Amino acid sequence: MLGNGENRDINRKKVETIHLSEEELIKKLPEKIGKVTLDYRFYPGEDLYSDGTIEDELLEIVRNSSRVEYPGIIEKRNSWPILYHLSTQRGNIVDWLPIKSTDKVLEVGAGCGAITDKLSEKAGWVTCVDLSAKRSKINAYRNQDRDNIEIYVGNFSDIEPALPTDYDYICMIGAFEYGQSYIHTKTPYEDFLKIMQKHVKDSGRIVIAIENKFGLKYWAGCKEDHTGGYFDGLEGYPEGGSARTFTRVGLEKIFLACGLSKYSFYYPYPDYKFPTAIYSDKRLPRPGELIDNMRNFDRDRMVVFNEKYVFDEIIRDRMFGLFSNSYFAVVGRPFETVYVKYSNDRAREYGMRTEIRDTENGKVVRKIPMSSEAKAHMEKMARFYELLADRYEGSGLSINPCKLSQDGKYAEFPYQKGVTLEERLDGCLATGDMDGFYRLFDRYIELVSYGEEKNVADYDLIFANILVEGDSWTVIDYEWTVERQVPAAEIAFRALYCYVLEEEKRNKIDLDLLLKKLGISQNQAKDLQEKERQFQKQVTGKQKSMGELRSLLGTYAVDPKMLMEQHLKEILEKRIQIYFDRGNGFSEGDSIYMPDVYVKENYLEVEIPADGNMKAVRIDPADRSCVVKICQLDLNGEPIPLQKKYFETNGKTIRNGCYVFATQDPNLVIKFLGLPVRGENVIVAKMEVSPISQEMAVDVAGAVKRIF
Repeated sequence: MLGNGENRDINRKKVETIHLSEEELIKKLPEKIGKVTLDYRFYPGEDLYSDGTIEDELLEIVRNSSRVEYPGIIEKRNSWPILYHLSTQRGNIVDWLPIKSTDKVLEVGAGCGAITDKLSEKAGWVTCVDLSAKRSKINAYRNQDRDNIEIYVGNFSDIEPALPTDYDYICMIGAFEYGQSYIHTKTPYEDFLKIMQKHVKDSGRIVIAIENKFGLKYWAGCKEDHTGGYFDGLEGYPEGGSARTFTRVGLEKIFLACGLSKYSFYYPYPDYKFPTAIYSDKRLPRPGELIDNMRNFDRDRMVVFNEKYVFDEIIRDRMFGLFSNSYFAVVGRPFETVYVKYSNDRAREYGMRTEIRDTENGKVVRKIPMSSEAKAHMEKMARFYELLADRYEGSGLSINPCKLSQDGKYAEFPYQKGVTLEERLDGCLATGDMDGFYRLFDRYIELVSYGEEKNVADYDLIFANILVEGDSWTVIDYEWTVERQVPAAEIAFRALYCYVLEEEKRNKIDLDLLLKKLGISQNQAKDLQEKERQFQKQVTGKQKSMGELRSLLGTYAVDPKMLMEQHLKEILEKRIQIYFDRGNGFSEGDSIYMPDVYVKENYLEVEIPADGNMKAVRIDPADRSCVVKICQLDLNGEPIPLQKKYFETNGKTIRNGCYVFATQDPNLVIKFLGLPVRGENVIVAKMEVSPISQEMAVDVAGAVKRIF
């Protein structure tokens, strides 16, 4: 069974063939690795796919390293497969699921165990199925301390009859798209889902994480995740391949064909592999939120357009469900959670998950620590609320209340409606209302400055953390509060710095004016920027961000518009323009372009037809400074004398037949008067045209002038 949405083809040649009888094979393969049980009863004796030596490298790592060492290994190896298989952020896609410690989970296509790791942390029992023995060993070694995992090795269709029928969750994370590879029916995906239905409780859920065939990243120039080709999914996979992804409508058709009417869609962003946020139809992204779009870890890509701006327009037109890069489809009851944001691209002591939950008593916001080390950071928030509420009492700036749950597992806040100050400022910029922008900023400074003398400050009082509803301003996030005095100007500068840094369209604001309002000089601004870098390093700790890891992997993002302009320039430089004088002089209206005249580098050959009424013909060999050497210039097979009576040029003569042009409009004029002209004529021109810089052309022309 294929897993985790990697780039592979089931038709790849078989690997790792082990020439043993079934009985000998089962005896040879380990039945236990640590506390993990492996079942080889259905293993055919050979792995049908492999990513090659990287799997040996992964096996060595998980055998000899603990989980806490993975981040350092990822940074050291600079390898996409190592990042993909070992990053803890892979588990974000299932971390938020309300899986209980008594639940049974079936994971189809478990691969090297990145998702198994998180599932076994939450569930009572996890059954894994994967076709590869080597990948199953990697899974077992990395999770060998867990006593609630069993791994079936072999083809899912062989293993399926032996599986129980009472799973609370069936997880197919990057596996559903390979359904046609091993279910050889006319409707493999429908049949695959029908099989899954037999193994889940009536109250259970089937969850599918899959790329969206129409994901915006594919329109914008990312290669298709499974085929590695541009636009393959958009074009309906014209070259074939083992995987198929779907639009939301395509998935819904499959669900309905299986008689499933109870399902819901969630939208992992940027995609399901490394999600930093998960949206739903009850909490869709807002304009300005989707800014982290350069995620091509494994391949180079084009950048056809700015995805942030296109996402903003898609969101405004309520079409996000069509263009989300990935789907997380849930068959069964929907969840209380309608939105998740992960902040685990940080040091462990600060890793948090923020959720919006739709409860019976209305929506609430919860902040949940993602490690035991982060629990202290979460617990401080209740105290921060009390301190900040005291500081800003009577100011007009409200602090969203915080209380800790009785079991101490999360901090809870009321869900506040409204528009962020960031959105309001952006609205002013979009409409050109600069007076409105500066009024909002002035009000912000006034509020931030209130109680400045007290020993408490919200260092992260950025515009996105404040809701503005009429005259009501509410702080909704204050986890980076410090119990000391911080100048209000420093807090405001940081908010402004973060605001401008995120979006180039915001550069239109008068930063000098705003710094003047804050009383901050240019030198002070540089000091505060350095302070911000130090703060970010404190938050992320020693580990590198995903953006830094992407840079280290060395993939490129290429602007095709620039390539097109360069290509067009090359085309234009390889054509010539011919002007005809029929008695009224030369004009653009009586001219033609002749492309494809270069027979080799810097050497052109052209035949120019001219009727008997022609007075003159002008050849423009280039649109830039150049040196031209005439190798042949004939009229009806007879050489044209390169004398002023018959021939003129706006270049400087280096020697007869060779000219330098210190102009962007070089030209050669052939005068017909006195030449043996017929009713129909043909000019044959062969010449070398060597582009040179304007400066060199001027120097050469000047030298020629001095010589003569």
